[in-house]
Amino acid sequence: MKRLLSLASTLLALACAAPAMADDAPDALVKRVTEDVLQIVRGDKDIQSGNTQKAIALVEAKVLPHFNFNHMTALAMGRDWNKANPDQKKVLVTEFRTLLVRTYSNALTAYKNQTIEYKPFKMQPADTEVLVRTQVNQPGGKPVQIDYNLEKLDEGWKVFDVVVAGVSLVTNYRDTFTQEVRAGGVDGLIKSLQTKNKASEAKAAERK
Repeated sequence: MKRLLSLASTLLALACAAPAMADDAPDALVKRVTEDVLQIVRGDKDIQSGNTQKAIALVEAKVLPHFNFNHMTALAMGRDWNKANPDQKKVLVTEFRTLLVRTYSNALTAYKNQTIEYKPFKMQPADTEVLVRTQVNQPGGKPVQIDYNLEKLDEGWKVFDVVVAGVSLVTNYRDTFTQEVRAGGVDGLIKSLQTKNKASEAKAAERK
């Protein structure tokens, strides 16, 4: 889990660009917005110095056009997703989105001049789910493989999972979520997520 969090800044590649056109190819989308976000971070001394609130504001403003949080939350919950009623699902998506946004934002402030290498991409015209592979090169460290799972919706391509060094960022939460549901039901999971998000918000306020 710590490895995923430490690399989460690289996952913001899709979070900080202008909304994509519906006909953007998924590999072109990943490359374009990756370069955009790296340029933004390199030029923002506040974010580099640890301004989490500014990073959160940046992510909140830009991430939603590029991620399918409904699908991501369903993947994270696995079979337990079907145990939730519509109202519970709505709250779960909101809280899980907040958790991921704060994770990404905290990691974004720790950006240290990573560069991205884009792997060869293939897809068929009829494909509605694709994998875009990249490699993160870190000064003084080993390269890390980061793969983006995207799906084609009416409004364009959306990310529904990111795989870091072979580990799914979304399904990495599944064991914890399963335990929470087993112990306290869906409402127990909701309460746990809300508690974690409030704690993160309090820490951010203290740093500010």
